[in-house]
This record gives sequence, structure tokens and C-alpha cells, in this order.
Amino acid sequence: MKVYRDIYGQIISPENLFAAWRVFKNDKRNKPDVVKFERHLEENIFHLHRELRDKTYRHGGYYGFWIRDPKLRRIHKATVRDRVLHHAIFSVLNPLFEPTFIPTSFSCRVGKGTHKGVEKIAEMLRAESRNNTRPCFALKCDVRKFFDSVNHETLVGILERKIKDADAMWLLREIVDSFSDEKGIPIGNLTSQLFANLYMNEFDQFIKQEMKVQRYARYTDDFIIVSRDEAYLAGLLPVIGRFLAERLALELHPSKITIRKYRQGIDFLGYVVLPGHTVVRTKTRKRMFRKLRGRVRQYKKGAIPEETLFGSLRSYMGVLSHADASQLEEELKNDFWFRLKE
Repeated sequence: MKVYRDIYGQIISPENLFAAWRVFKNDKRNKPDVVKFERHLEENIFHLHRELRDKTYRHGGYYGFWIRDPKLRRIHKATVRDRVLHHAIFSVLNPLFEPTFIPTSFSCRVGKGTHKGVEKIAEMLRAESRNNTRPCFALKCDVRKFFDSVNHETLVGILERKIKDADAMWLLREIVDSFSDEKGIPIGNLTSQLFANLYMNEFDQFIKQEMKVQRYARYTDDFIIVSRDEAYLAGLLPVIGRFLAERLALELHPSKITIRKYRQGIDFLGYVVLPGHTVVRTKTRKRMFRKLRGRVRQYKKGAIPEETLFGSLRSYMGVLSHADASQLEEELKNDFWFRLKE
């Protein structure tokens, strides 16, 4: 296994910090805290560099708020200074760890994402069922309170296997422990996306290398295993549960474990995959109509510009383009124009 010994200097270099700033600020130019940071940009970046160089840096606190995406989640936002550093860390570490991830891990990776994940599940189901000519089943599971449950010592141990740079590990420990002392990583941190993939990669490797599961895909803490043997899938559950508990201090959500026949529809990442076609989940459909109507109301009140309004419409059309949803596209566009003109 390849290890990395001298990466701290890359992370904290002014060049990397300024590059991280440029990526970070891309879609946040009008945010008050970002504007304030940019007002004294060079001073702020060089001050951060000196703190990191002298190892006097301490991660700041978080601002918490709730969002629905679609489930209710508590987001914790770090200060601009800390978020720039998160980008700097990510830019150096992600390329080192990316090659170790399995091809069917789809969360927060370039060239992956929800749509690629759904396409892969559809491909697995077609292959396993031989184009729906034989029975096929899918085991779908969800890790309970994943981000709140990530064990810090386990995560640091995973990082230490590849990073043999004491200064880099000091900084990573500072980031990991910035949220709580023993467990949990904040959903709002860019570094948390990398940490989540690293943490669950342990499970991915167990499933693929030790359990020799052929058809498996994961997106963050949701995963699916496809097989034509229903009993085989049921038999995997105790083994999976033990590994998650003993190696990662995680547990499956008991009410989110399902084994379904392919012809019943396999629900994954907002879509339902059926033999011959993919449809948008009913809850996703309702949420799109509700949110787009809300955008129209905001636009009419002058709260958002026309560009944002039509950007939302294009975004939802993009979601529908990955399903067999031509009728739903027309319904959504008709509803949009009706609400806009009324």
C-alpha cells in the first residue's frame, strides 16, 4: 500500500490556499461573510498560512441550521477561514485516496453522483435478471445516523494507514475533533465528504474483497446489493451488521432494510428502477412541484431574480431527463407557466 510522508507543506502553501479560495468563492460571492473575508484577502490567507506553519491554528466554531434534502438534516457551517482550509486539504488528499475507492461508490466523486448511481443499479438489475427473464431481488439498506456516528479514533486510524506525515495528521485531527470529541462529523464540511467516503470504503472493501459480492453499489450511507437469490441476500444481513458494529461502530437503520423483487420497483436516490424503465419517486415528484411553486412565489415578491427562477426549472428538467418522464416534464412546465402568469 502506497503511503504519503510529506504532504503538509503542499496543504498549507500560500499557493494552495489561494487556489482553494478561488474554488471556494465560486458560487458564494454575495455572501456577507465571504465578502468580508475577500475585503482583506491577502492578509487573511497569509495569516492562515502563518498559523498553520507555526501550528498555532485552531479550528473555529460552527453555525447550525436545518435543511430538507428531502429528509430533515442539521447542517453545521464553519467560518470562511476554516472552509477555505477544508478546500485546501481536500485538493491535496482527495487525489491520493480516490484511486482506492471502488467504481460503484457514487457519492461526492468526480464523474459519479446520483444519476450515475441509478444508471448502475438499473444495469445491475438488467444483468442479474437477464433482461427480466428470471427473478431478481435487491437488498437495500441505510446506515442509521451515519454522520453523527463516525468514530473519530477509527477515522484517524484509517487516515494514518496512508498518511505518514505527523504535521498533516496533527491538522487532520484538529479538523476531525473540531465538531465533537469522540464521534460525529459535520455534514456541512467539504472534508466530511472525503472522510465519509474513506470511512465507508472500509465497508466497500469488505463487501467486495472478503464477501465477494458481485453486484453492489453505495451512495454515502445507502447501499444496494442485487442477486437472483433472495435467501442469499437475507443471509448477508447478520454479517453486514456485525462488520459495521465491530469495525466502524455503525448500525443499520432497522426500518430501512428491504428486500424487493425487481418487478416491484427498486427505490434508490429519488428514482424507482423497474424492468424496462425508470420513474421518479412519488415523493420526489411532489417535492419538485412544491419547491418550484415556492420559487415562483419568491420571484413574484422580488426575492429572487429571473435567472434563479429559471435555473430552478432547468435543474428539475435535468432530474427528469434521467427517467422515463416525458409526461411529467410537460406537467411540471405547464404548472410552472400557469403559476407564473396567474
